[in-house]
Amino acid sequence: MAQTLLTKTIPGLSMQLSPIFFGTAMDPVNQGGAGAPALLDSVLEAGVNAFDCARSYGLAEETLGRWILERGVRDQVVILSKCGDIRQGKVMVNRSVIREQLAKSLDALRVNCIDIYLLHRDDPNTPVEEFVETLNEARREGMIRLFGVSNWTHRRIEEANRYAAEKGLAGFAVSSPNFGLACQLRDLWGGGCVTLSGPENREARAWYTRNGMPVIAYSSLGRGFFSGRFRSGDWEGARAVLDAYAQLGYLYPENMDRLARAEKLAERDGCSVPEIAMRYVFGSDMNVFAVVSTSSRERLQMNLRAAANPLSAGDVAYLEGMDK
Repeated sequence: MAQTLLTKTIPGLSMQLSPIFFGTAMDPVNQGGAGAPALLDSVLEAGVNAFDCARSYGLAEETLGRWILERGVRDQVVILSKCGDIRQGKVMVNRSVIREQLAKSLDALRVNCIDIYLLHRDDPNTPVEEFVETLNEARREGMIRLFGVSNWTHRRIEEANRYAAEKGLAGFAVSSPNFGLACQLRDLWGGGCVTLSGPENREARAWYTRNGMPVIAYSSLGRGFFSGRFRSGDWEGARAVLDAYAQLGYLYPENMDRLARAEKLAERDGCSVPEIAMRYVFGSDMNVFAVVSTSSRERLQMNLRAAANPLSAGDVAYLEGMDK
């Protein structure tokens, strides 16, 4: 198996992780397609050993679990999965949902323990005490190693971890919000999606930097906004490339300006726009990992190169328009 260009650690896990998590919310993995095993083989061979999954990602857990078992690679990979429901536009996560969905995930993945287990959304109707107690119980039972959250505000994480510390319990160890060069100006999917991108979230990024909590960032390329498939200012081209979710969240003048700046840096460095956008992610002061979904071996390797070659603080400031 090819070596990763860079490995990182998450406290509480003994295995070195690739800076890229492969996102399984894509065809053929989440459809259980015939091409899924070969795709997952190529991901591992490229040096990516961390896999991002969720109970809500179609057949992704079943596909990933079957591949891990058939290839005999459980000791070579890190599994992340998530739980939580959105019913009639409302998030529903509580003790019952966690216990039920964790059992289903373990069965689908064909494993006894999930390395990183996240709450996919925050349910404000459930007190943090219930989340912390339930997840610590699952950890004591050996069902999960670490637990954390996705799409939680840093203030709510702080509240939960303060309770955990007071009770001598494990707290949330990782967080998976949106983070990337594209400002997420509207919630793409509803149900309280949380982003760290943009000037309005500077305080949240500073909190993660101070606390050192690993950030497993999703949609780091703005769901295709920084794919390089259209140029800055080409609004019609952007609409042809971006799906309705990406247009809702990212298709705004602020991001066209950031795209123009990324194009200039790409020309300067002789690389692609998506590589600049990914180098921006790893140029953050936060401890960032990035979730990437792609069937292209070349694109996967580009992301690994970007992780090993982060942008300077000056280039990050330039892309954010802080040089004005």
